[in-house]
Amino acid sequence: MNLSNGARALYTAYQSGVLRPSQVVANALAAARLGEPGLFLCITQERALQEARASDARWDAGQPLGPLDGVPVVWKDLFDVQGTPTTAASATRRNAAPALHDAATVQRLAACGCISLGKVGLTEFAYSGLGLNPHFGTPINRASMDGHRAPGGSSSGSAVAVAAGIACIGMGTDTGGSVRVPAAFNGLVGFKPSIGHFDKRGLFPLSETLDVPGPIANTVQDCAWVDAALRGAALQPLVAGAVAGMSFVVPTNLMFDGIEPEVHAAFDLLVQRLRAAGAQVRFEAFPAVDAFTALTARHGTIAAAEAYVWHQELVDGPLAQAIDRRVLLRLARGKTMTALDVLTLQAARVRLVRECAAQLGDAWMLSPTVVHVAPLVAPLEADDALFHSTNLRTLQNTLPGNFLDLCGVSLPMGTGAAGMPVGALISGAAGREEALLAAAAGVEQL
Repeated sequence: MNLSNGARALYTAYQSGVLRPSQVVANALAAARLGEPGLFLCITQERALQEARASDARWDAGQPLGPLDGVPVVWKDLFDVQGTPTTAASATRRNAAPALHDAATVQRLAACGCISLGKVGLTEFAYSGLGLNPHFGTPINRASMDGHRAPGGSSSGSAVAVAAGIACIGMGTDTGGSVRVPAAFNGLVGFKPSIGHFDKRGLFPLSETLDVPGPIANTVQDCAWVDAALRGAALQPLVAGAVAGMSFVVPTNLMFDGIEPEVHAAFDLLVQRLRAAGAQVRFEAFPAVDAFTALTARHGTIAAAEAYVWHQELVDGPLAQAIDRRVLLRLARGKTMTALDVLTLQAARVRLVRECAAQLGDAWMLSPTVVHVAPLVAPLEADDALFHSTNLRTLQNTLPGNFLDLCGVSLPMGTGAAGMPVGALISGAAGREEALLAAAAGVEQL
């Protein structure tokens, strides 16, 4: 069974007896074993089969653990999964010692009956929005019809495994767009919570300050169930918010710079549909976004500083030559940052988070997730300057949300050039995750 209809459809199939978890998992493992470069870095077959048998028994007894019982999930290889190495998709970590314990997020989803299929690929050390990886391979974007297009990053494998119908849920992380971008590039839903919303224990870091775990799935409902599971809350059906009466604010600064015409057209159509459904949509500048852009241009980024500190021995040691040259360049930028740069960014961030939240109030920020469709891989591989400029453009609309601590959901909103998916990003102030998911579900119905 293809899992593109999401966990809700799978739950219904289990309830009716049409399917059993062991059947679904056997098919998923068979697909995982096909060996597509860069997709599965580690298949946890024994664990998956054991978890499937346990789920079978619960369903047979009429006592499932809830709507996620028997649902296949994959993990970006930054999450510790007991008995497997956490490689961060780096050649320097191929021989890393196996994790002794599951990450907190892995434990939580297992407790709800989710079945872990294995670890999937990503950009090395999670440091790019495009998803390319020269060491383990770059997963194939399933929507591409004219050549190998980027899967989006850094949570590339998490998105592709869901788009391929192998898993219902692809767990990723988002530091500058790494859940929302691959969701947009693959026509999926990606949910980024605000900082501290989920437990990060057992997660290999890029930026201790900005990293957040988040799911990529086919529906907002699936993301909402994952959200509840990771918070230890009851897994209830999501009640979609009424679009009539919702208020959206579209930033007039930054978010449309360099946008492709087809992406702009899809976004304009979304705005028209929202207004026709009774929503209020207004366009205004966000000073906090301009301030973020100016700060990073002058001082660099918090992620660069923290990533360099974490990887300093590698970057300054003999193994540096084993790192993807494009990732190494970004890591090394943190080396040039001063204490003044870092402290200035941290202090400004506290103020700007507050100012942005005040401007939004109960409204939702609305923008394209990415201003272009997934680019072809070959030109990016051939030209490092093109790679870096494209990467910055890819992350243009998502980076401010991490710095400003916004929660966000990327939704499919149609197609752009070459028939590739494009996404709409709905964001809200920190702590409004439940309301955001309900609002996103309402928009999803349009």
